Amino acid sequence: MTPYVSLLLLLLLGLSQAQPVKEEGSKAVDEEAPVDISTRILSSNNGSKQILLEGDLVAPKSRNAMKCWSQSCLWPKGSNGLVVIPYTISNVYDGWERQIIENAMQSFHSTTCIRFVPRTNEYDYIMVENGDGCYSSLGKEGYGQVLSINRQGCVYYGVVQHEIMHALGFQHEQTRSDRDYYVRINWENIYSDMAFNFYLQDTNNLNTPYDYGSIMHYGRTAFSMYNGVETITPIPDPHIDWPKGRHVLLGHPEGQSALWLLKTKFSSNTNEIMSPPLILLNYDMFTIKLL
Repeated sequence: MTPYVSLLLLLLLGLSQAQPVKEEGSKAVDEEAPVDISTRILSSNNGSKQILLEGDLVAPKSRNAMKCWSQSCLWPKGSNGLVVIPYTISNVYDGWERQIIENAMQSFHSTTCIRFVPRTNEYDYIMVENGDGCYSSLGKEGYGQVLSINRQGCVYYGVVQHEIMHALGFQHEQTRSDRDYYVRINWENIYSDMAFNFYLQDTNNLNTPYDYGSIMHYGRTAFSMYNGVETITPIPDPHIDWPKGRHVLLGHPEGQSALWLLKTKFSSNTNEIMSPPLILLNYDMFTIKLL
């Protein structure tokens, strides 16, 4: 056997061993069941040194409650009708990661009055940083506020949108004041020291429909004591279709993470904020919809 033939055989052997054998019934990585956004966030935030409420909200330092009903925590609306939010993105992200983050920001531009622009010298702005998890403050905090997108588990389109929504003032869907009419919280499956993450918030929902598929909704097993055991169950029918003709996947939006915003003109001097799917600041009112 010539040296050339021997080398060729070694290369072919190496290639065959480099390809994993797919057993019958197994799934390829890209065929695995998709993971809901809250699972990604909570997994990434496990062990974070930040004091986080509801899994990914930075505990407020300048106000005594998880509310954003005052002018100070609203991003201002300009005379041109646009809410311009300056931002910076840390240089630690590579080009692909940066593109995901910027695409998530730009998803707001086509259907809302919100515009994210690179910061020049503005005093209030969002700093996207490679922190120790996926988290944000609720609403505008003032000066440079951190929106943490950890490179190891948070650089996903939907996760970035979720944290941006918090920075805009959105709370989690399952904590809205009328939650108990739409889902049952299975307290017996939640660690006692984690129960506070499911406390109801004082929200004004303006008779908007509860959105099971909202990008701001926890998944069925969030903060579960037992792997795969539900902490949140839709009621009265646990298999309710939402919207019509579809099995509900809590916190598991489809398409572009369900962040399609239907804008409706409303009083520009109204400064109330509600939990998703509705936010009414000094912005126009818009609701999150699934298409």
